[in-house]
Amino acid sequence: MAKELTVGIAGLGAIGLHLARQLDAGVQGLRLAAVSARDLKKAQANIAGFKAPPMVVPNAELAACDIVVEAAPAAAFEEIASAAIEAGKIFVPSSVGALLPRMHLVERAKQTGARIIVPTGALLGLDAVRAAAEGAVESVTIETRKPPRGLEGAPYLKQHNIDVGAITTATRVFKGNAFDAAQGFPANVNVAAALALAGIGPERTMVEIWADPGVTRNTHTIRVEAAAARLTMTIENVPSEENPRTGKITPLSIVACLRGLTSTLKVGS
Repeated sequence: MAKELTVGIAGLGAIGLHLARQLDAGVQGLRLAAVSARDLKKAQANIAGFKAPPMVVPNAELAACDIVVEAAPAAAFEEIASAAIEAGKIFVPSSVGALLPRMHLVERAKQTGARIIVPTGALLGLDAVRAAAEGAVESVTIETRKPPRGLEGAPYLKQHNIDVGAITTATRVFKGNAFDAAQGFPANVNVAAALALAGIGPERTMVEIWADPGVTRNTHTIRVEAAAARLTMTIENVPSEENPRTGKITPLSIVACLRGLTSTLKVGS
């Protein structure tokens, strides 16, 4: 039997708490050992009813676990990631956009033996994009449409004085590459960051973001022109009630990612 891996989760919000509950309910080969959050008392209350309550620790102490999952506010990303990578552990980021300007962490992981595993999150088809990128790729684009409320608070909107609350028809609020999109919309375009890392990089991966009052789901359309294939993929994700910036499928994607680390049979990445 494969060794049981311990899991630490940073953040108990819309993603982290759902993930913690699923692990507590039981995922073969995995054990929830520790969690962290900005409010440690609230975190303690959130896990009080668990079958096997994990320890509540500061972010850096999660690195005692075999796997560290980041599901925290962007400001805490580097602290969480650095501790896990320095300890040579498996680091699973949900804030993939925060990784793009911190590729030094990838270089450091090569030195410490750590692994950084990016879950598919709210996207589909990353396996196909990775395969296509082994050959020549002409272009990769992603168009994201969200209800305006799902874009509120983005730094890019504040910098350009865009009030999404006043938008009444579908409006493109951003067009550029994945690197700039991740900086301007850190809570909204983790999908674009994951796509960029799977394919041709953040500078060549082009992104459009639309505030669309006509949609009720976070919708992502990927288009890839490659020598091996032409790909067009669309996914409509149901927004989380706790945080409309993220989809309900995101914590499920992380569970699937973690399960793949211990499964005897693993399909895809």
